[in-house]
Amino acid sequence: MGTGEIAPILYGHPQSCVPASGQARCSAHMPPNLSDRHWLWLAAACYLAGFALGTVSLLRGRRHSRAAMFATLATGFALQTLGLALRGRAVKGCPLGNTFELFQFTAWSSASLFLVVGTTFRVSLLGYFTAMLAAVLTGLSLAVGPWDATQRVHVFGTNPWIELHAALAVFSYGVFGLLALTSAMFLLRHYSLKSKHVGGWFSFLPSILDLDHIGVRLLGAGVALLTASLAVGAVYWLPHPETVNVAKLLATLVVWLAYAVALGLRLGGALPSRRLAWICVVLFGAALLSLAPVNSSRHSPTPPATLTAPAAATAIAPATMPPTPAPPVAKP
Repeated sequence: MGTGEIAPILYGHPQSCVPASGQARCSAHMPPNLSDRHWLWLAAACYLAGFALGTVSLLRGRRHSRAAMFATLATGFALQTLGLALRGRAVKGCPLGNTFELFQFTAWSSASLFLVVGTTFRVSLLGYFTAMLAAVLTGLSLAVGPWDATQRVHVFGTNPWIELHAALAVFSYGVFGLLALTSAMFLLRHYSLKSKHVGGWFSFLPSILDLDHIGVRLLGAGVALLTASLAVGAVYWLPHPETVNVAKLLATLVVWLAYAVALGLRLGGALPSRRLAWICVVLFGAALLSLAPVNSSRHSPTPPATLTAPAAATAIAPATMPPTPAPPVAKP
């Protein structure tokens, strides 16, 4: 199949085949009835369980268990990794070929970032908000059937630069998702201090200074990743400008420029922390909306019509069969 070719895909479990007596003997390594979407549904259930755990704890006026939240998110992350790995094997590349896969990869990026560096921030509610974001993104993408109505094989062809560019870009969106969560926590803390409501579940929020520092670091990391993504893509685009999709490039550049300007203004002291928090929340919503032109750029042209076996035999017959001799002419 060619680059970006649309094809029906059977999402099942990987098998290993060993020739035996002239036939292939296959052995399954996973439960036979679990496809990639089954694993992703299980991951969404784990993320939802983490969100429910935090919500129940807040309603009871106590802090949720960090260990339980971390274990729930780690389980969901492992299941989602397995589901995306199966999808990647089926599409022969990084699973970023439609809206469903883009949302799944964004949720996976946010969860992985929390599991790797989130605990170092010592923000107990960050796991709760991460579980909420991952549950929304995974559940929504699974519930909207048309987002996964078409799967594409070899979206990036055999070019590793384009695949790396896309993976870095979507991973940066996961960082921006975590930034939006910390920004929302900052706004809640700012509201609690301004209204003098520091009791109840507001008491579980970290200090406003800690949230501001975390937000700036996440913003810098997201901008750095998206910058690296554009730089990697330019390695291929500059020698081949005819391959650049204008809508996709403009959408990505607008998102990158908005976040980069916000970071520059914040580091220069020209952008207050509260306004930056609002901007980061709004920008993440805009970043998710920008996935539409990014996904539309992957629509491949209609493949040329193929001949069926009888038609192909008929088509090549004049070229392969000897010419039919002319009938004899009767002599007078």
